[in-house]
Amino acid sequence: MTTDLKMLAWVAFITILMWLPYILAHIMNAGLIPALTYTADDKALPDWAARAKKAHYNAIENLAPFAALVIVAQLAHAANASTATAAVVYFWARVAHYVLYVAGVPFGRTLSFAVGWLAMLWIFWQIIA
Repeated sequence: MTTDLKMLAWVAFITILMWLPYILAHIMNAGLIPALTYTADDKALPDWAARAKKAHYNAIENLAPFAALVIVAQLAHAANASTATAAVVYFWARVAHYVLYVAGVPFGRTLSFAVGWLAMLWIFWQIIA
């Protein structure tokens, strides 16, 4: 398996785990039964958990274009060392984005998001060049 595809698998894996912190915070904040029966849906999350939820949504939104680019690069035989590096950069940018967003580090989420976005643009460029 290529590095690009491995990174796609890892990005998918971390994305499917990102809901756990904010759901656990919701359960701790509202109680198990209210959280599971939707009676506490209007109860506010702690700030960090609300940011975790937003970071998770952002990861989901960006997983589709990243996956499409990696798969197209593979199918078009455009995957190379450059796309592999960009996929690794994208993975670490997504990890950083989640951590920095949840921690509320000023400018952290924006910078890490921009790095991941540039990595996707680089993969796209390798496909069309």
